[in-house]
Amino acid sequence: MLETTKLTGKNVLVTAGAQGIGEAISKHLIDNGANIAIHYFSSSDTANALLEYATNKGVKAVAVKGDLTDEAQAHTLIEKTVNTLGSLDILINNAGSLVARRSLNDMDAEFWHKVMDINLTSMMFVTRAAAPYLAKNDNSSIVNLASLAGRKGGHAGSLAYSTSKGAILTLTRALSAELGAQGTRVNAVAPGLILGTSFHNTHTTKESAAQTIAGIPIQRAGNADDVARAVVYLASEYDGFITGATLDINGGVYNM
Repeated sequence: MLETTKLTGKNVLVTAGAQGIGEAISKHLIDNGANIAIHYFSSSDTANALLEYATNKGVKAVAVKGDLTDEAQAHTLIEKTVNTLGSLDILINNAGSLVARRSLNDMDAEFWHKVMDINLTSMMFVTRAAAPYLAKNDNSSIVNLASLAGRKGGHAGSLAYSTSKGAILTLTRALSAELGAQGTRVNAVAPGLILGTSFHNTHTTKESAAQTIAGIPIQRAGNADDVARAVVYLASEYDGFITGATLDINGGVYNM
């Protein structure tokens, strides 16, 4: 039997909720008693494992595959979530990718638009489709996944990614103002170096990670659970007074 928390019985959607940070967020939400819709694009095995995990914890869950850069599929994701769970209280916009490292001289329009579509446009599609359902509650919450790269500009080759993540910081503030009247609070988290995820396994060398860690005041990299705990906190603030804020999760290497 789950202990009662502020999230017990709440209905939550996590985009890209079956890999890396998203998987950790999904597990933490389930552990806190939330019913969950897990969006995935290619991680079907993990999505199914999370469904079993949720069932064993006694909460409702559904896994929905989709390409969120396609507006119709983003809309379908919201419809399937609401049809299965009955309503939507909390949206976690976690989907995103660096795709590849390219400098300005190597940048072409197709790559630029691809990164923007994956990280930013998809978030707008999902949020726009979800907003009317979130508005049906007196209180609801959105948490957007930004990045330290959006604060600092990122490492070499992350120009497009960093720009998209910086835009998410602004999108969060703008949405908090626009959706506040309907009772929806909108916040973001900005993770720094989070090792043990496919993102950094793919795009960060051991040498680069070691150099970054050397400059982190608490002398370690972050992990997916560090981010998930912060997301769960902001998600549970569906009835709180925090909105338009970004919580930095970087071990003190950068603060403002």
